[in-house]
Amino acid sequence: MDVVRSRPSRLLRGRARLRSLRNKLALLFFGVVLLAFSLVFFLVVPQLRSALEDQQLEDLERAAAANVSQLEAAQAQEIPADELNELVRAVADSADAQVTLLGVQTSAGNEARFYSISDSRAQRLEELPDRYAAQSLADRAAVRGLTGFAGEQSAQVAQPLDSDGRWIAVYTRSLEDVQDTVGLIRRQVLAAGGLALLVALLGGYLVARRLAARVQRLERAAEEMAGGRFVSPVPVDSADEIGQLTQTFNEMQGQLARVDAARREFIANASHELRTPIFSLGGFVELLRDEDLDPETQEEFLQAIAEQVERLQKLATDLLDLSRLDAGSLEVATDSVDLTELARSVVGEFGPALDAHGSAIELDLPPDQVEAVCDPDRVAQIMRIMLDNALRHTPPGTDVTVSAGRCNGAARVTVSDSGPGLEEETRVHAFDRFFTADAASGSGLGLAIAKELAERMDGGITLDARPGRTVFSLELPMSES
Repeated sequence: MDVVRSRPSRLLRGRARLRSLRNKLALLFFGVVLLAFSLVFFLVVPQLRSALEDQQLEDLERAAAANVSQLEAAQAQEIPADELNELVRAVADSADAQVTLLGVQTSAGNEARFYSISDSRAQRLEELPDRYAAQSLADRAAVRGLTGFAGEQSAQVAQPLDSDGRWIAVYTRSLEDVQDTVGLIRRQVLAAGGLALLVALLGGYLVARRLAARVQRLERAAEEMAGGRFVSPVPVDSADEIGQLTQTFNEMQGQLARVDAARREFIANASHELRTPIFSLGGFVELLRDEDLDPETQEEFLQAIAEQVERLQKLATDLLDLSRLDAGSLEVATDSVDLTELARSVVGEFGPALDAHGSAIELDLPPDQVEAVCDPDRVAQIMRIMLDNALRHTPPGTDVTVSAGRCNGAARVTVSDSGPGLEEETRVHAFDRFFTADAASGSGLGLAIAKELAERMDGGITLDARPGRTVFSLELPMSES
């Protein structure tokens, strides 16, 4: 019952994870938009307000500098109060500000006190705009800043009118327009931000839902594959990261399917390879128990038994080498080796096999040595695999050539035959584990082992096949000596 429930429970957990992923992605979109509008609201808007206030202060300072000569002239001429008030109102209109002329009284302790001489609004001032007047009097220069004059935020510039500082002209401009502008922008940002957050939440949810659906589709396919059930390729509907992941998943599934098919085929081939010699050995043992066999027949049976034992030994050796390669326990000792001498030695081992196959081997070796850095035992094993492959997969009487030399800074040994060549599928999968051609015998491990051994020695093995010629080439690092 637990086994039956395991799959639905995994599906439920998977759906819960996908819902969580969908919600997290939607919240992520929402959070990013919220952060962006928060930056606008708390950084950009205050900076805008500060810039507008600075602009008002600069305008006031320019206006004060432009009108200072008129006011100084009125002070020097001591014009009547009515004319002075008219002049102050004219200056205020040109400066677009409230202009107040302050007089300075100095007490016995040199403490300056200010009093109103004239004001552009022609009204009694309940509060003198003297916040920056004292500093302007002390510095004998224009001073500007922000103030809360008359109950509202204002920009203010205090300008002394003569070197004695008897009069101070104070320009005051309300910042109500600035506040209205900033308030409007703030409200617009809030409204746009709220709408954008709503759109981001909805859009993020829809995008996250689509992404989660694509991930869920991949997860279902992965669960099917984990259960040993290979499914059809998952559709690749985009070129983004998930699309690339889907493409990689499809390639992985195809490769695993090929490996699984090859594994099943290998098991069948290995079973056949084991069953045939075992049955043969059992039959020959039964026949040898017959005491009436003549010596010639007994010798023939013993030779057949030896061949079957050799066949079993080769299969067992291939499986052992493969397992050691996978486990990383196969040791490769490197030394400087003469490939020409090694090729002669290996070819000499194939005399009986060549006679049985009715073929001849041609040695095409240079007169001088071809030194390579490699493990001589493993290189000999690779040469045997290439020669055995050439004899096993070609018709009787096919000639084989073994050559050695140097090419592109590497030492090379090649085994070529004049057989019919290889099919396209055979060329593509020749070095895959467990792969055998349709009409071929064997476990399909030899070339796979040869390729991995060559790579362990920092070399490689390649196949060049065309009609009438098949060439396997082993390349190894050259010796520096």
